[in-house]
Amino acid sequence: MEKNFDEKRDQEIVYSRSVKAGKRIYYLDVRKARNNDLYLCITESKRRQNEGEEMPSFEKHKVFLYKEDFAHFTEGLEDVIAYVKSQLGDFEQRPEWTPETKEEAAPEEGEKKKGLFGLFK
Repeated sequence: MEKNFDEKRDQEIVYSRSVKAGKRIYYLDVRKARNNDLYLCITESKRRQNEGEEMPSFEKHKVFLYKEDFAHFTEGLEDVIAYVKSQLGDFEQRPEWTPETKEEAAPEEGEKKKGLFGLFK
């Protein structure tokens, strides 16, 4: 029996995590390419309520990041974040995220949690 397109697409996601940020949700999906290589797909999803429409729609934007680019991407991201902090000083952070599963639980008191991009250095 032939699988439909959505089932094939879902099969290639090997690890996933979502980050809720106000009206947006960021999906961080580790996907498997046809050659069994892994890459990161970052999807921003924002809910939109169009006038005259009963059901909301979702605007989505995707970025594909390949392992050979992780270090440079991380370096660039850290650089621009440092720039924003240098211009604005300390700014208010969103409240701590709520883990979706026990495996994603927050670190113990005094234990520093390694950020997503710290994994790629």
